[in-house]
Amino acid sequence: MNVQALERLELMRQRLDTEGRVRVVDLASELDVSEMTVRRDLEMLVDEGIAQRVRGGAIAVGPQEFATRFRQNARAKARLAEKLLDLVGTGGAIGIDASSTLQRLATRLGEARDLTVLTNGPDTFRALQDHPGVTALLTGGALDARTGSLVGPLAARAAHDVMLRRLFVSAAALDPELGSSESTLEEAEVKLALAGSAAEVVLAVTSTKLAHRSPARAFSLDRVDVLVTELDPGDDRLDPYREQVRIR
Repeated sequence: MNVQALERLELMRQRLDTEGRVRVVDLASELDVSEMTVRRDLEMLVDEGIAQRVRGGAIAVGPQEFATRFRQNARAKARLAEKLLDLVGTGGAIGIDASSTLQRLATRLGEARDLTVLTNGPDTFRALQDHPGVTALLTGGALDARTGSLVGPLAARAAHDVMLRRLFVSAAALDPELGSSESTLEEAEVKLALAGSAAEVVLAVTSTKLAHRSPARAFSLDRVDVLVTELDPGDDRLDPYREQVRIR
């Protein structure tokens, strides 16, 4: 993707943030590009979960339901899950957040033995029931219908009760200066609570999340031990993060 395309996408994100809606014809005129180019750009924002296409343009979207997020970037998330398997290890307790990215990791733990997994995701918890070598623990808390996650004081309290050797989390966005961020403050709060009892934090995001920001700040990069994407570790899109975190 060239610089002009990145600048167009950033302008569209800002317009969606401030106005909540964009029109194809207006953007094409303002940016001096074809309407077809604008439509392709908007489809990328739809894939990121930032926008929803409507007749003549797109509207901003907030937190998305789990099933919707699960369908987005499916191939990249499957690749991520394969890479994360090597980091799970044997025995002890790990944490897995309620993201659709990490739910794919949960489905692949069938060979695990003597492993305890704490999650705030009901869908992830259900996926773990098929693995006899895994003891699955579900945090308490209130179900956030917007995201399908358990959040609130009870979820945060449960996070402090289990000592995790490794926490696997995703994010709504990842900026090299700000760090990771989430679509809701409640989601960020639970992830930070889970990290409070974790020896290591593994952050797993698709490349569509890189160089973006969402409303609720979560992890600074000095709290992240490993960054995992579907990209080859040598990909230049990861250059802004190399000096701050280990990349796989």
